Amino acid sequence: MKHITFYLDFISPYAYLAFEHMPEALKGHSYTVTYKPILFAALLKHHGQLGPAEMPGKRDWTYRQVLWQARQLGLDLQLPAAHPFNPLALLRLAVACDAQGLPNRYVCETLLRHVWRGGADAADTQRLQAVTELLAPARGVNSDEVKAQLKAHTEEAIQHGVFGVPTLAVDGKLFWGFDALPMLRDYLNADPWFASADWDAAAKVQVGTVRSV
Repeated sequence: MKHITFYLDFISPYAYLAFEHMPEALKGHSYTVTYKPILFAALLKHHGQLGPAEMPGKRDWTYRQVLWQARQLGLDLQLPAAHPFNPLALLRLAVACDAQGLPNRYVCETLLRHVWRGGADAADTQRLQAVTELLAPARGVNSDEVKAQLKAHTEEAIQHGVFGVPTLAVDGKLFWGFDALPMLRDYLNADPWFASADWDAAAKVQVGTVRSV
């Protein structure tokens, strides 16, 4: 049985789509999952990038694409009233729901749907209070321990080469994005391609030029 580490930030619509569709996409396989909330903004800062919602044009395309993808899959998705937003409250809430900072599927589902269903403001104070009461975390959401665990999850992700969310890690291999689910399924099917030279060849391509910013 394979074990999947699912790195996610509730701010990402692709994390929502991957989370909702993964049981169907990987149907027939036996696997376990650890959900690790991480701060997507910290990944972007580390790699010197902007998020999709911070780039004109790409922002509009991202929202259109995820709405279309959800429709194709028969998933319920509405854009939140404001995006991007500060997801720290949701991330810390998720971490606070488990002693090791590893929320279960119910917690992640509740928080992802808090953002991506209903079209409301994900950062609204009253809504945050309501979802906190619903999940009833055993630890203080803003405790130093919770903050440290979220930071540790994020630093671990960076050390393992994670650059975006969602990322699903299996056997040291990273599968990035909602659209990587078919590729992950092939890996779980023991497709021999993943043991061929092609997987490692991608990391050996020489950089032809470096663009100055």
